[in-house]
Amino acid sequence: MKSPWLNKLSRNFRSRSPFKWLLLCLVSVLVVIALLGSSSSTFNSVTSSVKNDIYTNYRKLKEQARSDYLELKSLAVGENQIKDVGVCGKERENYVPCYNVSANILAGLKDGEELDRHCELSREHQYCLIRPPKDYKIPLSWPAGRDVIWSGNVKLTKDQFLSSGSIMKRLMLLEENQIAFHSQDGMMVDDVKDYSHLIAEMIGLGSDTEFLQAGVRTVLDIGCGFGSFSAHLLSLNLMALCVAAYGSSGSHVQVALERGLPAVIGNFISKQLPFPSLSYGMVHCAQCGIIWDSKDGLFLIEIDRVLKPGGYFVLTSSTTQQQGSSTGAKKGIMSTSLEDFTKKLCWSLLEQQDETFIWQKTVDYQCYTSGKQDTIPICKGQDMQLYYQPLAHCISGTGSDRWIPIHSRSDSMNSTELKDSEFWKSAVRNYWSLLSPLIFSDHPKRPGDDDPLPPYNMVRNVLDMNAHYGGLNAALLEAGKSVWVMNVVPLGVHNTVPLILDRGFAGILHNWCEPFPTYPRTYDLLHGNGLLSHLESQGCSIVEVLFEMDRILRPEGWIILSDKLGPIEKVRMVATQMRWEARVIDLQDGSDQRLLTLMDNPGFVTNSSVDVFIAIFLRLQEALDNSKFLDCRLGSKCNYQKKGSEGTEKGRQEK
Repeated sequence: MKSPWLNKLSRNFRSRSPFKWLLLCLVSVLVVIALLGSSSSTFNSVTSSVKNDIYTNYRKLKEQARSDYLELKSLAVGENQIKDVGVCGKERENYVPCYNVSANILAGLKDGEELDRHCELSREHQYCLIRPPKDYKIPLSWPAGRDVIWSGNVKLTKDQFLSSGSIMKRLMLLEENQIAFHSQDGMMVDDVKDYSHLIAEMIGLGSDTEFLQAGVRTVLDIGCGFGSFSAHLLSLNLMALCVAAYGSSGSHVQVALERGLPAVIGNFISKQLPFPSLSYGMVHCAQCGIIWDSKDGLFLIEIDRVLKPGGYFVLTSSTTQQQGSSTGAKKGIMSTSLEDFTKKLCWSLLEQQDETFIWQKTVDYQCYTSGKQDTIPICKGQDMQLYYQPLAHCISGTGSDRWIPIHSRSDSMNSTELKDSEFWKSAVRNYWSLLSPLIFSDHPKRPGDDDPLPPYNMVRNVLDMNAHYGGLNAALLEAGKSVWVMNVVPLGVHNTVPLILDRGFAGILHNWCEPFPTYPRTYDLLHGNGLLSHLESQGCSIVEVLFEMDRILRPEGWIILSDKLGPIEKVRMVATQMRWEARVIDLQDGSDQRLLTLMDNPGFVTNSSVDVFIAIFLRLQEALDNSKFLDCRLGSKCNYQKKGSEGTEKGRQEK
């Protein structure tokens, strides 16, 4: 059976006269020479007689066309000799770039550092689409998906589940193809609630419903098990982010994200977490496997760095106790291991009950400069733009204007943040209406005001790849959508992660020239406002980022990009080669801004480099019929008006 490309090509063969074909061939040869030749005497003689402004426009067109051609060519016969945009091998079903333990060991990394993230040691770029496992199924909608997941969607064995005991006594039912995170009598739910209530009482609250009143809005859950504690905190309107180490044989992060819970791969064996100082109101560790008094207290210093003044560190671990039953014996081990160092950090031990210890960080930054002996030095310089820096043996944040006790913080926003918030309130309804396969039909239709919108739980895990102030996050929640958003602030822009975290949202700093620290198939919706222009300004490969987006996106997931016409059109062309459904939407506001809506097609067919060059050929053929083609490539408003026709050809702007 012929492919659609070949059918379209054959129709054009039959419809052309010999004269037109001769003209087309001549134009094709000239375009190829213009693209591949740096300069020639023929073009020099022609362009020398043209006015400067026309020459400038031609030169810009030539440079842009050459750039587009080379990027498309890289998909087919690029430097890595990639001939097909096909599927990756089975071994890449759960592939996470930058975590290659064997390569790290060969590079001489040891003492746990080989388990860290090292993108500089794994710069392989294999242009292929990661396929889902054989037994993969689309996750259940929220909130059903929180309690039941498909066992074929995660890389965890039955033995790993059975050996995952913890103080929360997770009771998971393993059926033939499902994993349930509850029992019929609700015992696990009660255990988690009791544990949360215990923590609230230990810090002096009447109930865990008072966490928000006490200033705790964001919680960093280290290790996080399979997310049951985080799920309970989310029900209390707290943002609990799970951070756990990468595991080649399965990870708590993968399970948490599959359940629709906020999570990201991360550890701090040798590098700081990608969060700014003074980020979280509480850090929680329950059997997370970290030896806190090792490495001269570097791990505790990192916890102090991300804790807000007055924040709490909750540690539940049997390893902190000495053998014996007396309370004095238990506290004795604390005085010789953790207690001494926590005093250097100006933490106070609020209470200890059984295996649970809670410390509170001081609100008085002068405590660190009190002149006591054996104190930890203060860090020098600003740390707002930290990104996987080595662990530092110094105290951060004392000179920051964000040194505000958690119970004294306000929710006020400045004028810029308010303007951003109002914009997204009006945009969310339009965005939500795009989540419909109708827009990809031959006669696209966007739902009107009277048409029903997609359901509130259409998507759950959202990745805002250029989050600005977190306005999209706020607008989605205000509109009653059942989502959580990972707000990413790219390197190279104003670091708004502190503002995002202060609003009670999940936020992280990331360099989009590198892969994102998550497992494949973990997000339902990817959003990027101005992301493509940012990538170009940073010298990042848009093609590589698109393949990374495909890795992250769940089957039947959605992508919404808002940017200038040039980058949008480039992405649309590449996206069709990756078998994504694509539709460009003109905002009709007189600007060159466009919306690009993409939908992952789980039933994609492997396409070859022949398709790529047929696409280029058809674009050249289209140039003969569209008088404004050159103006379009220069970035002006493109209506694709045919020669001799009246009006514009509707629908092409949304092709």
